[in-house]
Amino acid sequence: MTLNTDNLTDLESYLKTQKWLDADESITKVEKPGEGNMNFTLRVYTSSGRTFIIKQSRAYVEKYPSIAAPENRAIIEGKFYEFTQENEKLRHKMPQLLGLDEVNNIIITQDLGASSDLTNLYQLDQHISVEDIISISQYLSELHGAFKTQTPDEIFRNRAMRALNHEHIFNYPLMEDNGFDLNNVLDGLQEAAMVYKTDENLKAVVRELGEVYLADGSYLLHGDYYLGSFLKTNNGVRIIDPEFCFYGRAEFDLGVLIAHLKMSEQSNEIIEAAIRNYKKADDFDEKLFGQFTGIEIMRRIIGLAQLPLTLSLEKRVTLLNEAKNLITSTL
Repeated sequence: MTLNTDNLTDLESYLKTQKWLDADESITKVEKPGEGNMNFTLRVYTSSGRTFIIKQSRAYVEKYPSIAAPENRAIIEGKFYEFTQENEKLRHKMPQLLGLDEVNNIIITQDLGASSDLTNLYQLDQHISVEDIISISQYLSELHGAFKTQTPDEIFRNRAMRALNHEHIFNYPLMEDNGFDLNNVLDGLQEAAMVYKTDENLKAVVRELGEVYLADGSYLLHGDYYLGSFLKTNNGVRIIDPEFCFYGRAEFDLGVLIAHLKMSEQSNEIIEAAIRNYKKADDFDEKLFGQFTGIEIMRRIIGLAQLPLTLSLEKRVTLLNEAKNLITSTL
């Protein structure tokens, strides 16, 4: 089954075969719930008045079909929901899993209703509330603390998705000639980036950090804990899109979050609240946390996975210098 919007009759038949629609229930309309990058996603409206989200992952990135991606990533996302929803604190902050089809790499989840992700925070003078950042930070703390183990289920090692992410985080951004002209993003950014792309000491440290990322750890991570994975709903912030989840180092998730708070120019008060409301385990490594923060800043500013930033070239360079110092810190 290949999901599309051209033939709702086939979609309805498929949903009934899966027993995700009742025999007397029909589809009244479908729509895109948002601007997703990785997967084909629809909001489905039915004759009974209910709605749900259906998602299918293909062997490529939906927004960039030329980029290959693990085909079962939607199933990994579904398994994450299934696994973590035994925890009441987490269950209320995520959509509920309603169905999973491993053959066709399709999941259906609860529709969280009218909502928008938090990527608007990258725009000038947009600020997250203290209440929302506390909720986001406490979710992460609960996730890391509740599912710590030395023997994770193999699916949550998620090696194929980690390999894809590793390339775009640790390799691609610092390649001197990767075919991506950063001046198409912002005039002067390509020249500014060459300072870091030609820094052999920086690149050596980044390679070492890449190995840390690829190594298995004991904490279940969301794996892509940034503003696009947070939905602002009528019932508060909800966490979505854990397809990059894996068992690794807790410092990675928190580092990614802090990096995006910095790139969206959130206040020191907000950044401190995020860190303060995350309960660090005894083995939490402050240096590694800072390094992963720096890595995420650097890869988002000079890598392929660009954000809708409104930052000037000067501010981006300031952040890049901060990132370099975090990455190469000897603390």
